[in-house]
Amino acid sequence: MLRFACLSLVVLWTVTAAEAGDAAAGRKRAVACQTCHGMDGLSKLPEAPNLAGQVEPYLIKALTEYRDGTRRNEIMNVVAKELSDADIADLSAYYGGLQIEVLPPG
Repeated sequence: MLRFACLSLVVLWTVTAAEAGDAAAGRKRAVACQTCHGMDGLSKLPEAPNLAGQVEPYLIKALTEYRDGTRRNEIMNVVAKELSDADIADLSAYYGGLQIEVLPPG
């Protein structure tokens, strides 16, 4: 039973790692996002959210929903329509991997 549990964990980890995006490729793709979201993931426009430090699963879900029209935003629906699953994974890995520092109010 223990052997089966260990094997299951290895298979699960392998599947998760295989689905993970490539942050370096995401950085290259993010050039198109920088006008609104910034290369550093910090928004340049008040109506655009910060992406730095968001968790990858959330970013994947949001971009997928923009692409398929489930989530509505005039600009993002157009932009996301051109993204492949790999693009979404790569962008999510890049922006999700950016570290941010949160300081309490002084």
